[in-house]
Amino acid sequence: MRFVVTGEWTRNHLLKAIVWCFLSYTLLLWISNFAMYFTKMSLSPQSVVEYYLGSEERFLSPRTMQGMLEVLHFHAFAMGILLLTLTHLLLFVPISMRAKAWGICTAFVSGIGDELAGWAVRFVHPGFAVVKVGFFVLLQTVLLVLMVLVARALLFEQPSAYTDSDPEADELES
Repeated sequence: MRFVVTGEWTRNHLLKAIVWCFLSYTLLLWISNFAMYFTKMSLSPQSVVEYYLGSEERFLSPRTMQGMLEVLHFHAFAMGILLLTLTHLLLFVPISMRAKAWGICTAFVSGIGDELAGWAVRFVHPGFAVVKVGFFVLLQTVLLVLMVLVARALLFEQPSAYTDSDPEADELES
């Protein structure tokens, strides 16, 4: 932690290796998340409805509460840890405080929204399928942006911005 806070995070080779490995795992998760989603559904709300409510034509049974609880139980923990780690690393990237705040809020809102929208489709109304698609696309986009920002800071050995943000970006906001 000291290396990240003091700005040495881009100069400590072992810490850089750890963060690069973490980003590699996160990239694999991001790719597999796309693959898992598109093997079950598409960006069409109708495919989301069929996945959660079942479809006789596609021989799909409706999602059960127990099955959805098992997925939620694992995802709530894993996504929470992933978002905590990625947004924590974002704090050290030299961008404006406003951009950091938007990145953090968007990441957590899209993560929980993606999880809960499926429940809403299954147990509230099929119209939430549009929300599910929107949160999935938003979450994937935010994860990619966070990974790119952290990777860019590591690649170009940008100084830590834990206590300071990018002064030029903050001046533009004022």
